[in-house]
Amino acid sequence: MSALTPQSDMPTPTTDKITQAAMETIYLCKFRVSMDGEWLCLRELDDISLTPDPEPTHEDPNYLMANERMNLMNMAKLSIKGLIESALNLGRTLDSDYAPLQQFFVVMEHCLKHGLKAKKTFLGQNKSFWGPLELVEKLVPEAAEITASVKDLPGLKTPVGRGRAWLRLALMQKKLSEYMKALINRKDLLSEFYEPNALMMEEEGAIIAGLLVGLNVIDANFCMKGEDLDSQVGVIDFSMYLKDGNSTKGSEGDGQITAILDQKNYVEELNRHLSATVNNLQAKVDALEKSNTKLTEELAVANNRIITLQEEMERVKEESSYILESNRKVTKDRTADGQALTEARKQLKEETQLRLDVEKELEAQIGMRQEMELAMKMLEKDVSEKQDALVALRQQLDDLRALKHELSFKLQSSDMGVKQKSELNSRLEEKTNQMAATIKQLEQSEKDLVKQAKTLNSAANKLIQKHH
Repeated sequence: MSALTPQSDMPTPTTDKITQAAMETIYLCKFRVSMDGEWLCLRELDDISLTPDPEPTHEDPNYLMANERMNLMNMAKLSIKGLIESALNLGRTLDSDYAPLQQFFVVMEHCLKHGLKAKKTFLGQNKSFWGPLELVEKLVPEAAEITASVKDLPGLKTPVGRGRAWLRLALMQKKLSEYMKALINRKDLLSEFYEPNALMMEEEGAIIAGLLVGLNVIDANFCMKGEDLDSQVGVIDFSMYLKDGNSTKGSEGDGQITAILDQKNYVEELNRHLSATVNNLQAKVDALEKSNTKLTEELAVANNRIITLQEEMERVKEESSYILESNRKVTKDRTADGQALTEARKQLKEETQLRLDVEKELEAQIGMRQEMELAMKMLEKDVSEKQDALVALRQQLDDLRALKHELSFKLQSSDMGVKQKSELNSRLEEKTNQMAATIKQLEQSEKDLVKQAKTLNSAANKLIQKHH
């Protein structure tokens, strides 16, 4: 695969033999395929100059690899854009029979195969992109579930089939962009599988990984148990992305406005998701505050119980002192009955044992009280941290609303939209990643708080049972 789609501004070969071949091509077909903006266009060849060009031919392998990377990046851009537009028109829920979705996986397969090193086996040389994809589970622990699911599928027998299944599961999980970014950032690991000038080792791979973020708005459902992924032939269908070059010039402005409107709709949807997240977090904070109040009441009851036990211990001490004094008098007089002395000793022994039991229970109550006070302090600290996080989320929500207003303003000045769209996309992507990390931390903190609350409830229940 030397070139998928020749660029319109590429210098043509200059030898007489290639000029004659071009003339024969004009005789057979008066159109050619070229890139114009973000679409493949049909151009007439009447105005194409076929005179020899003084520049030398480009037969350098590095130049050919660079040309292939550029063509693959353009095809990925077209495939992702067409998939998002068609998915929005169909309600965003797609299945494996949808043609644009199939073409997207074919393009991704070509991108992952570009520049792969051939591994020698006893059956010959083998090139498979399943090896790099297996590395993702080491970089992102969440991807281990996908890798295990792919290995457990009974119908997959080849590494290519496993790689195709992995791409589909990652798209269903809406983590394909995150996994590709994590993989591209570790070029030291990728160098074992790819040549130095492969797409995954160059800037084009990072660009494609960034474009994959837009696919998170799509819901895809696949059933891969009955699908034959091993024997599929991955051929790119260029006819899906062809359109007339004359209409391209006329509709270039409309395309820019449509792209800005798509981004505006995406930001509005992201804004709605963030608002729902903030509401959920606020509800969780309210629930934690109620739990905190309940635990405070239980702590007050436990404190009252400890005070009561202390009073009972003082009373037992007084009774024990009185019994000891009585026993001393009985011993001195030696006039009392022996049976009374035995009963007094028995009662003294029981009262002493009771006193020891009360002291042990008091020590246990004091230890539980200290643990409950420490747990209350930790709960108060966690509630304050979640309130700070909630404030930060609201601030980020305000920033996103400001970005929405900026997009509305950029809609009126579409001439400057192309440069600013990339900046806004990067900022939105960073904020989305920050929001995801913050939400994960909050969910983990919530789980810890629930565990602590359960522990305190069980301790309070034990206290109440002992009291009764």
